[in-house]
Amino acid sequence: MSTFVLIPGAWHGAWCYEKITPILEQNGHTVYAVDLPGQGSDIQPISDISLQSYTDKICSVINQANEPVILLGHSMGGLAISQSAEYVPDKVKALVYLTAFLLKDGEDMLEYIQADTDSIVTPNLEFSEDGSSLTVKEDMLKDSFYGNCSQIDIDRIKSRLVPQASVIFTTKLRISTNKYGQIPRFYIACLQDRAISIKNQTKMYTATPCDQVFTIDTDHSPFYSAPQELASILLEIGQK
Repeated sequence: MSTFVLIPGAWHGAWCYEKITPILEQNGHTVYAVDLPGQGSDIQPISDISLQSYTDKICSVINQANEPVILLGHSMGGLAISQSAEYVPDKVKALVYLTAFLLKDGEDMLEYIQADTDSIVTPNLEFSEDGSSLTVKEDMLKDSFYGNCSQIDIDRIKSRLVPQASVIFTTKLRISTNKYGQIPRFYIACLQDRAISIKNQTKMYTATPCDQVFTIDTDHSPFYSAPQELASILLEIGQK
């Protein structure tokens, strides 16, 4: 059995894994779903949030585990798991990028976001007055993230979204081949994703090859739109 640490993407909290966690646990795995600073139940102020605060939180969870973990990041969470793995490589069994930002050393998310002309998120971002946080226009949330999700799930999701610290999008990743580079990587691509287009996903996992690439024919939020299929892939990775 394995230990999974699940990291959400921008605007989301640990709650987004509520359909996945029970399936993994019922199959004997241990699961930690994490609220990053400022997300979910973590009420850290936007002004205090940084990639370092994210990795501090993730590494503290990893250090609680009794074995090396399978560390999964969704979307923006890809940046956070890469940087965290660099700090504790011996405690990470595998990295799983769920339609996530898989970057190289020295890159930041903004580079890929600006180049992704097929994404409908970028033109629908709204910044706070001081520029410290951003949200997605409410009338574009479904099309951007939840195109294959039920309306019941979408209504519940919307009530739990929070503003995202904008500094994360311009923070450069710092990783090395002798630490991060030694950890097995897996990518789960979502073919109907309109937030991170399949073209952009392919670009990233081609530039940074993974041990295996899985695909799900769904939107940006497979933990709601295709939970059984996503869980089956995670169970397969857990057996490797």
